[in-house]
Amino acid sequence: MGVLDGKAAIVTGSARGIGRATAELLAEHGARVLVNDLDGDLAEQAASEIQGETAAFAGDLTKEGVPDQLVEKAVGEFGQLDIIVNNAGYTLDAPIHKMSDDWFQRMLDIHVVVPFRVIRAAAPHLREPAKQEREEGREVFRKIVNVTSISGTMGNAGQANYSSGKAAVVGLTKTLAKEWGQFKVNVNAVAFGYIETRLTASKEESNVMEIDGEKVQLGIPDQLRGMAAMLIPLGRPGTPAEAAGGVFFLCSPWANYVHGQVLNVTGGQFTGMTT
Repeated sequence: MGVLDGKAAIVTGSARGIGRATAELLAEHGARVLVNDLDGDLAEQAASEIQGETAAFAGDLTKEGVPDQLVEKAVGEFGQLDIIVNNAGYTLDAPIHKMSDDWFQRMLDIHVVVPFRVIRAAAPHLREPAKQEREEGREVFRKIVNVTSISGTMGNAGQANYSSGKAAVVGLTKTLAKEWGQFKVNVNAVAFGYIETRLTASKEESNVMEIDGEKVQLGIPDQLRGMAAMLIPLGRPGTPAEAAGGVFFLCSPWANYVHGQVLNVTGGQFTGMTT
């Protein structure tokens, strides 16, 4: 008997990394999970490898209409929607005096516009059942977890665009919590510190992703990677599984009275990567 039995979830950007670990953990505890990635083959592979009931959705969520299709897919597959984890994202790092308008806008698009559109598309599926439940005198909690970063809550050199997007999603989270608390939709965010993923791996030629036909370099300089032990009281970066634990808590019944909060999952690190 899983604590999420009967629940249906969307986890964006969930074919690998923190998203994959989150999808696995939700499924392990009984949720049916829609796996999403830019790469359709990778999404299908992840969905097939995760134990439990899953479905896959491939698509660029920054494109108009695609978030609506994502929600429609989940409801079509599972007949309901109870959990949304807005995890999809990537980085485009540069000092602000060298940053282009395009790079700045891309980070806003993926980190705050996409979550906004996904949530807006999901509104009828989260609010309408709650109205009926309220009339019946029942409380059924649904969950939205937005992924932010300590780059957004504390700032980080070289990431004006990413930090701005991640700070904005905190504002979205807190506002939505005020609006949808009456529908018993818990809305929270998780602020990750240094977690071992493609985004924090070494900045090597092989560590790239392709968006709109353009190759995007991922990773951070080895000098910053080497500072982890000094910056993090626990002495090391976190794993995707450890990161997923924070998300799972906020999706669980144990967080029914946790609302409008930002949970730091940082190993005790309470500064940006360099200050």
